[in-house]
Amino acid sequence: MKKLFLLLAVLLSICGAEDKIKIYFEAGSVGDNFSTVISNGAKAAAKDLNVDLKVMYSEWDPNKMVENFKTALAASPSGIVVMGHPGDELYKPLIKKALESKVAVTSIDTELPNSLNEFKADGFGYAGSNNYKAGQLMANEAIRKFDLKKGEKVMVWGLLSKPTRGLRAKAMLEVFKENGLNVEYIEISPEINKDPSLGLSVFSAYMAKHPDTKLVVLDHGALTAQSPQFLKSLNLDKEKLNVAGFSLSPATIAGIKDGSIDLVADAQPFFQGYFSVLQIVMNKKYSFSGFTLDTGGGFITSKNIDLIEPLVKNGIR
Repeated sequence: MKKLFLLLAVLLSICGAEDKIKIYFEAGSVGDNFSTVISNGAKAAAKDLNVDLKVMYSEWDPNKMVENFKTALAASPSGIVVMGHPGDELYKPLIKKALESKVAVTSIDTELPNSLNEFKADGFGYAGSNNYKAGQLMANEAIRKFDLKKGEKVMVWGLLSKPTRGLRAKAMLEVFKENGLNVEYIEISPEINKDPSLGLSVFSAYMAKHPDTKLVVLDHGALTAQSPQFLKSLNLDKEKLNVAGFSLSPATIAGIKDGSIDLVADAQPFFQGYFSVLQIVMNKKYSFSGFTLDTGGGFITSKNIDLIEPLVKNGIR
């Protein structure tokens, strides 16, 4: 491992000595913690690698992500980093066009499996979680941690309708059903996806109808961060309702510490941002093919929150 880091350090010093390359980077939404951390990783890599980085924001709208890609491509940069939310059907032709124009492309956060299979040799890679695997891990960990029994009620609030991104919710629903749990599913609306505070009325209506729910899983980082306020506003007993979610933020940290949030999966977005920029640089300078990096798999609870909290405050986790 030490030799690997030494090699990387040498490569970084070589890159830093040459002229800057320009990379357009899709980061999600201005101000939300996931987008901040993933862009922090990209900015750290840009500094280390002497890259001219332009961060783009879509407010998590797949159509806007596609527009951002077209805008970036028109500027003829060295490379573009995309989030895979729009799916292969929309992105694959654009990625092909970019590569034909000698613009490197790689992806983060949500996989584009068909594009990866076709363009890996051209430098197209992926840094992030496998969404289906992440969903399986979350559901199984929740069953174990909360000792869930057959027939008990679970609610999953997710983005099942989204290509690839919806695989996380799909996997959770499958695991819960296979274990005999009574599962209710709610689709996150575009409005709530953009502004999670609007989810209070939906959550209130659900809990009024299903007060016996044992576990709520929020398949959305900003909704996870909002959940302590939901529980407080509805005067729900956090000792009786277990809450699980994804992605870290200061609000989520506070929720874990006060017992409002019990389990959080973290895909380590800083890693995604850093290594996607590195991928573009290594492809442009040395013709490296695409790599895949699974950045997920860890869980945050009250038992390890004290270790993680300083990293969240520093914009790393």
